[in-house]
Amino acid sequence: MCGILAVLGCSDDSQAKRVRVLELSRRLKHRGPDWSGLYQHGDCYLAHQRLAIIDPASGDQPLFNEDKTVAVTVNGEIYNHEELRKKLVNHKFRTGSDCDVIAHLYEEYGEDFVDMLDGIFSFVLLDTRDNSFIVARDAIGVTSLYIGWGLDGSVWISSELKGLNDDCEHFESFPPGHIYSSKSGGFRRWYNPAWFSEAIPSVPYDPLVLRRAFENAVTKRLMTDVPFGVLLSGGLDSSLVASITARYLVGTKAAKQWGAQLHSFCVGLEGSPDLKAAKEVADYLGTVHHEFHFTVQDGIDAIEDVIYHIETYDVTTIRASTPMFLMSRKIKSLGVKMVISGEGSDEIFGGYLYFHKAPNKEELHRETCRKIKALHQYDCLRANKATSAWGLEARVPFLDKEFINVAMSIDPEVKMIRKDEGRIEKWVLRRAFDDEKHPYLPKHILYRQKEQFSDGVGYCWIDGLKTHAARHVTDKMMFNASNIFPHNTPTTKEAYYYRMIFERFFPQNSARLTVPGGASVACSTAKAVEWDAAWKNNLDPSGRAALGVHLSAYDAETPLSNKPSKVIDSMMEVPGVAIQS
Repeated sequence: MCGILAVLGCSDDSQAKRVRVLELSRRLKHRGPDWSGLYQHGDCYLAHQRLAIIDPASGDQPLFNEDKTVAVTVNGEIYNHEELRKKLVNHKFRTGSDCDVIAHLYEEYGEDFVDMLDGIFSFVLLDTRDNSFIVARDAIGVTSLYIGWGLDGSVWISSELKGLNDDCEHFESFPPGHIYSSKSGGFRRWYNPAWFSEAIPSVPYDPLVLRRAFENAVTKRLMTDVPFGVLLSGGLDSSLVASITARYLVGTKAAKQWGAQLHSFCVGLEGSPDLKAAKEVADYLGTVHHEFHFTVQDGIDAIEDVIYHIETYDVTTIRASTPMFLMSRKIKSLGVKMVISGEGSDEIFGGYLYFHKAPNKEELHRETCRKIKALHQYDCLRANKATSAWGLEARVPFLDKEFINVAMSIDPEVKMIRKDEGRIEKWVLRRAFDDEKHPYLPKHILYRQKEQFSDGVGYCWIDGLKTHAARHVTDKMMFNASNIFPHNTPTTKEAYYYRMIFERFFPQNSARLTVPGGASVACSTAKAVEWDAAWKNNLDPSGRAALGVHLSAYDAETPLSNKPSKVIDSMMEVPGVAIQS
């Protein structure tokens, strides 16, 4: 992922201001180590830190239209750029970059072109003819983006908080699926899918339609001019991504450049569930598999760097980001610049273990809608920033616009977990890829129980974090927590510990407001906590907090901090395996 920074209408075109913009842009250099660019037009500045994935030789930014009256700084990948170029026959392109279409689309269609883009993106477009500008973010918020306002009336845009938090009077997360126009002075939503209203869909489940939609989502993400691989935890989602990639890689442009044997990557503590399952999947698919180990102490030592880069104090995000942060550094050291990952499936299909308690299909569907809408604050934030910290790009096919449309139009009754009918979590996805003649995965992997990433890397990882936090946060500190942190008051010592570190890096009130809060069990929204009365006394984002569901669940009586670390094997081979209740 690249890094973008823009300062617009700052009433200052001095050399000192240019130097300040360059200084702030360098804070994003980890995102784009391949090239730095800065364009200035009067008191408007567009800066870019490039991670070169498509057309590394000539795709440096900012990008322009033919006469350079329209300038764009972009972070993202436009998967349908070749199709869009065919619609722009009267335009001359300066580069082979997939993002080169944006300025020309604006010339042809004005501000209404954003929905034509199939991909992930954040961009700032400056029209120097009238000094107007637009800012847009992709549908789900896979790319990170923030907006801020200066006392001088300026508008600031940055891929990360650290690019603007010291210079803006107020700043906030730029909402996904929205465009900001200087002409109207506000936001409007460009992404308006049918599921957004949370109306209950009724399209009958067709496993082959779902399968084709996901295969298309994966194969379009094989667009690359640099070495790549897949993140493979051994769970259902990453294993399906790896299987489809391996199946369709042969014959692609990427295979001709870098070879047809897929590379896969996994991280975990010694003996963790993910390492064992990932190795089995890798052997089955014939990938070149890279297994990275870390210790609890390695993770604890990285926590401050993780919070600085991920820019959150959310407990579950930090737990999961740390192993991904460590793995990304190892992957980049091997010369790989892009990976395909499995984020988003659990939100779309109700895959988290708390969905076992969904009272009816209507509640299940509304909860999946809420989860997808919040992804930019959690898993997308983690996947984007944990990899970008080391100049690595993550692509997430489950969050493909067309695939989401297909998956969210299915009657949610088939997403309901019915143990008596052999339907475990994400049964509709498992069934779609349960092919006896040409199997995608071994049966017991296809029907492996959900493991959250922070659990799957090794259960003693979370237990170790809690123990470490308890050494640094006293009971007296917790007693006064609501006075020190009145907004999103931490309720555990682990949360307090992360909050202290975050506030040291980002002390502004605007910064703390960018992080979500509220009760959660096993990654649920606050609304879903109401599904089971027992959960209110066991609020923890770990999947093991789903009492009576997870095979290694916390029991109801023993405090979380006193739990022994556990390691479990994968599920039994049969699809209808009984889950503890």
